[in-house]
Amino acid sequence: MNKFDKHIKDKFYTYIQNLQNTITSKLEELDGKAKFQEDIWQRTEGGGGRTRVIENGDIFEKGGVNISGVHGVLPKSMQTYFGVEDADFYACGLSLVLHPKNPMVPTVHANWRYFEMYDKEGKLVDQWFGGGQDLTPYYLFDEDGIHFHTICKEACDKHHPTFYKKYKERCDEYFWNTHRDEARGIGGLFFDYCKTSDGMNMQDWYNYVTEVGNSFLESYMPTVLKRKDLEYTKEQRDWQEIRRGRYVEFNLVHDKGTLFGLKTNGRMESILMSLPPHVQWRYNHQPEKDSEEEKLLKVLKKPKDWV
Repeated sequence: MNKFDKHIKDKFYTYIQNLQNTITSKLEELDGKAKFQEDIWQRTEGGGGRTRVIENGDIFEKGGVNISGVHGVLPKSMQTYFGVEDADFYACGLSLVLHPKNPMVPTVHANWRYFEMYDKEGKLVDQWFGGGQDLTPYYLFDEDGIHFHTICKEACDKHHPTFYKKYKERCDEYFWNTHRDEARGIGGLFFDYCKTSDGMNMQDWYNYVTEVGNSFLESYMPTVLKRKDLEYTKEQRDWQEIRRGRYVEFNLVHDKGTLFGLKTNGRMESILMSLPPHVQWRYNHQPEKDSEEEKLLKVLKKPKDWV
């Protein structure tokens, strides 16, 4: 079995192009008002992408579903991180974040990506997949968490019996605001450096990652439909914006994808697309005892098993 598969790159980029089309069309249909604005961009050092952003909809206050395929010399900081010298890279992926207007509807994030690294002669020396998806509610409905994680588990179970447990735990570890000592949300899946090993070749990983990508709409859209018309108060909207502040903190302080984009001269508007439009930071804000807000914080302090 060949350790490297040179055909995966083009196949995966075609896949994320098609997946972007599918997801954006379904979300436009769901929102009923707003349409995605498309921005096609090029990167000076090599490659580019297709950014699609939706704003001020009936359901989605802001969201983006972006794809990119970039290449060039791996920056010195990243060479040090990977322990290589004079390396080139290729990276492509789809990244999405959706911030609904109604605080009863959770924010969702997903990313599926592929990476290659080359030596100074241009020889492929490493390749891997990464990605995942996670849910960030502002008000906790247990059935929504159960549904999201059930769909994640079903996608994982089709490929390996240990994947869901392993990648769910990694998600809980990764999306942890260490400076706040709490989770960003209620998790989902997170996997990285998935490469040929332990009986899985690159085609196997391609099959797994695309399985997860194809399951995304089913994991999220039923919850949106169930919660989008629930009434809410100004105080509940304030709580949503305060919790969005924690989302921003994670993305700017801890998120590897954001940091990679910043260090590789990525397109700033696309990188920061994940940030919500309205956010609050209140000094030492504490929810009322035994409130729905406190219920959420208790779960964020200690990740739970949903399925």
